Amino acid sequence: MLRPHQEDGRYTETTVKLDDLVPEDHLVRKLDAAIDFSFIYDVVKDLYSPDHGRPSIDPVMLFKMYLIQYVFGIRSMRETVEQIRTNVAYRWFLGLSLHDPVPHHSTPSKNYARRFAGTDVFHQIFSRILKEAFEHGLVDSSVLYVDSTHVKASANKRSLQRKWQKSKPKPTNRNSKKKSNGIGSLMENRRCHLRKKKTGSKSKQNGSGERTVGEK
Repeated sequence: MLRPHQEDGRYTETTVKLDDLVPEDHLVRKLDAAIDFSFIYDVVKDLYSPDHGRPSIDPVMLFKMYLIQYVFGIRSMRETVEQIRTNVAYRWFLGLSLHDPVPHHSTPSKNYARRFAGTDVFHQIFSRILKEAFEHGLVDSSVLYVDSTHVKASANKRSLQRKWQKSKPKPTNRNSKKKSNGIGSLMENRRCHLRKKKTGSKSKQNGSGERTVGEK
C-alpha cells in the first residue's frame, strides 16, 4: 500500500554522537588507527611563533586535509573543503563537530607557501604519513603531486624511497578564464598519470592497473 512519509525529519532536532555516524569499516577510521599524527607538532614547532600573531590552523588538521584530498582523489582543495562541510566521516577524521566551521580552502595552500616553502618539512611529514599508510595497505603511494613539486615514491615493505622533480607547467590558454590553483591542477595531473599508466602498460597485479585505495 502506498503510504507517503508522514513526517519531515529534516528539521527534527536530535542528539547524536558524530562517532556513531561513521561506519566502523570506513577508510578514515583505518587511517586514524594506523597513523600517529602527533609527531607533526615536534616537526613544525620551530615554524610557529609561541606567543605572537594570529592563531593558526592546527598543523595536524592541515595535513589531514591534504591526506583526504590525496586518498580520495578529490580534484582540488576547494572541493575538498566543500566535501568536508557535508561529509561526517571527513569531519570525524579532522576532529570537527557538525557545528564547527571548516577552514577556508585557501588556508592549506597559504600555510604551505608561507611556512614550508624553501624547506623539506612538508616533504618530510607527508612522506612519513604516506609511508605508514602504505605499510598498512591503505594507500597507493606511487605518485603524488603537491603544488609545484612532483613526488615519485617507490615503496616496499620496509621503506618508502622518494624522488622529487619539478613538474613542467602546462601551457595555458590565454582565452581561458579558469585559473588553476596549484594543488587542484597537479592532482589532476596525478590522475592523468595513473590513467595512462593503467591503460598503457600491463599491471604486475593481475592486469588490474593501479591498486585501488578503497571506496568512500
